[in-house]
Amino acid sequence: MPPEPKRLARERFRVLAEEQLPRLFAIARRLVGDEAEDAVQDTLLKAYRGFDHLEHSAAAPAWITSILVNVCRDRGRARARAPQQVSIDAMEEFSLFRKIADEDPFPYSDSLHLDFLEQFGSEDVRAVLARLPDLYRIPLVLVYVDGFATKEVARMLETPLGTVLARLHRGRKLFERELWEYAEQAGLLRESVR
Repeated sequence: MPPEPKRLARERFRVLAEEQLPRLFAIARRLVGDEAEDAVQDTLLKAYRGFDHLEHSAAAPAWITSILVNVCRDRGRARARAPQQVSIDAMEEFSLFRKIADEDPFPYSDSLHLDFLEQFGSEDVRAVLARLPDLYRIPLVLVYVDGFATKEVARMLETPLGTVLARLHRGRKLFERELWEYAEQAGLLRESVR
């Protein structure tokens, strides 16, 4: 099949970019905070340059998300030289709570487990999630917030599936510990829990 005329390719890319822009921006906000606009712009530029190599339009959302994740990881590496707290905004429902509740009891108290989780709002979740290293935060956000399958996340991160599963498990455990620490610092724990 002859190469697609440039005008048609540009139009197909424009449609893809417009469809994916809100989702890309939401993911970028969770991963790099205030640098989200720049990350999305870099992502769209890289995606445009590589658009000719995209063979199946059905794979476009995962393909462009993997580019975004790599851009965000690169930005994270650059930030690692000068650490700063990342703001994570626009988080919808965060199902990691339910995952923890369904999977493992807190080591501190089985009976207070669900009551403990339900007292946190999205701002608390953002603050705790921002404390996690990218190694764990990125897979947690992609799987539990954005709903990607673990196999898709493994492809996006160019990481073996077993590694992604291990990072999700460790990330949930780290999230749990950070949540307890955050609750204690914020004075959210009742005396009987301490």
